[in-house]
Amino acid sequence: MTMTYQIKSVGRIDPGLKREKNEDVFLADDARGLYLVADGIGGRAAGDVASRTFLETVDFSYTDDDVEDLAAIINNCFQSAHLGLKNLAAAHPEYHGMGCTAEVVAFSGDRAVIGHVGDSRTYLFRENNLQQLTSDHSFVHEQVKAGIITPEQARTHAMKNVILRAVGIEEGLSVDLIPCTVMPGDILLLCTDGLTDMIEDGVIAILLAAKADLATKAEQLIEAANQAGGKDNISLVLMEISG
Repeated sequence: MTMTYQIKSVGRIDPGLKREKNEDVFLADDARGLYLVADGIGGRAAGDVASRTFLETVDFSYTDDDVEDLAAIINNCFQSAHLGLKNLAAAHPEYHGMGCTAEVVAFSGDRAVIGHVGDSRTYLFRENNLQQLTSDHSFVHEQVKAGIITPEQARTHAMKNVILRAVGIEEGLSVDLIPCTVMPGDILLLCTDGLTDMIEDGVIAILLAAKADLATKAEQLIEAANQAGGKDNISLVLMEISG
C-alpha cells in the first residue's frame, strides 16, 4: 500500500481506578495503516475474551490487497469477528452474552474508512476543532436524537451504559462504515467509553491542542480520565498525519 501521507501513532491502555479486570484492547500498526480499539462487554461473560478475540481476528484477516474496496474489507473483518465470537460462545456456555464494542480505522493514501459498532468512538481533530465522526449505538444517544433528553442529561443517565449494537451479540451485525479524507496536521482519536464517560469533548480538544508530542497527549488524556474518577478501563489510539 502506498501512503500519500505519513502516519505516526501511539496506543495506550489503562485499567482505570475501579475495575479489577482489563477488557480493552488496541492495535496501532503504522506499517499497514490499521488501527483499532475494542471494549469487551458482558462482565462475567468473558468480555476480555471477546475484545481479545476481536483484535486477533481483525489482525489476522485484514488485507489491503484491494484498497479500492476498503469499506468491504473492514466490514468483512467485523463479520468474521462477529461469527467467531458467536461460535465461541456456543462452544463455551460460560461465555454466553459476551461481546464487544469496536472501532477500526484503515488507511489507503489520503483516504481512511472507519468501522464502528457500539459506544467506543472515533474523533477527528483538525485546526483546533474536534469532531466526533461516529454516533453511539446506545439507548441514551437515541433518546438525545429524539429530543427526550439533553446531551448533558445523557452523561449521567442511569441507562447510559445500555448498548444497542455490539459485536458477537445479535444474530446479524450491522457495521457503520464511514469514509474520511485526511490531511497533514490532522489527529484521529480512537477511544473506548472509559475516556469519554469521564471527560467531555472540550477537555479532549484542549489536550490535543497542547504543544506536546503524541505520547504525552495520550498520557494526559488517560490522566484526565483517571482524575475524573477512572470508573472504567481506558484505551485509546492517536494517529497524527504528516506530509
